Amino acid sequence: MTDALPGVSPLRGPVMLAAFEGWNDAGGAATQALIHLHEVWGAEQVDELDPEEYHDFQVNRPTISLSDDGRREISWPTTSVAVAARPRSRDAVVLVHGIEPSMRWRTYSAELLDVAERLGVTTVITLGALLADVPHTRPIPVTATSDDRELQDVLGLDANTYEGPTGIVGVLQHEAQRRGLRSLSVWGAVPHYVAHPPSPKATLALLVRIEELLGEPIALGDLAEDAEAWQHGVDELAGEDTEIAEYVAQLEEAKDTADLPEASGEAIAREFERYLRRRDGGPGSGSGGG
Repeated sequence: MTDALPGVSPLRGPVMLAAFEGWNDAGGAATQALIHLHEVWGAEQVDELDPEEYHDFQVNRPTISLSDDGRREISWPTTSVAVAARPRSRDAVVLVHGIEPSMRWRTYSAELLDVAERLGVTTVITLGALLADVPHTRPIPVTATSDDRELQDVLGLDANTYEGPTGIVGVLQHEAQRRGLRSLSVWGAVPHYVAHPPSPKATLALLVRIEELLGEPIALGDLAEDAEAWQHGVDELAGEDTEIAEYVAQLEEAKDTADLPEASGEAIAREFERYLRRRDGGPGSGSGGG
């Protein structure tokens, strides 16, 4: 747990938050979290990357549609960069939303980080979601990791010990650290048996963790109600299939057994810090507590 005062985060200065559709985005949870921040913080697009250099259009095809005046328009799978201000500190937040590129990942990451440096970014936070053996009836597990020892100590992050295939999220985080930027990664676990997007419960869990890391209130709107409706819908589906119901019960038992030692004062203290942030954030901050 961070040693910072409630609502005061050591992640001061401009921060980049990045999420990418595809392999790093189970249930669409990570990109939906970014889209939510874009909307509630009133972000404005300031740049975009030309997709011609990075995408195989037979894999990520452009889409064609009719405009309001009847003209046909093509939308390309580009990567957008938007800027918003944190509600409390007014520090800049750079929001990067794109599709995982098909090629030239190092060049792609370099171009994004060039934009980040022009905007004065000091910290890069990548968001991801993965499929896991977790029950939909329990809180969504969220992990925050970093290779930065200082961030580990101050924010209570885990060291990143993963070894194996990686996505653009892992590459971007690595390249940011090579440039001397602080970097961390936040991942939510989506129940693998309900992998189809949307996954509002996982999106909500990611936003709550971002709120903690930034020390900023995030208006959650209808997400808490959406998450509850999603869970009820999965309950109904599981109730119609005995094998799924038994499997969920096994996951619940395993999860409850693993979490039992964590019934500690730390969990209570973190919840109290969230309450203080929301109380101090003013009207509308963090409505729907999740």
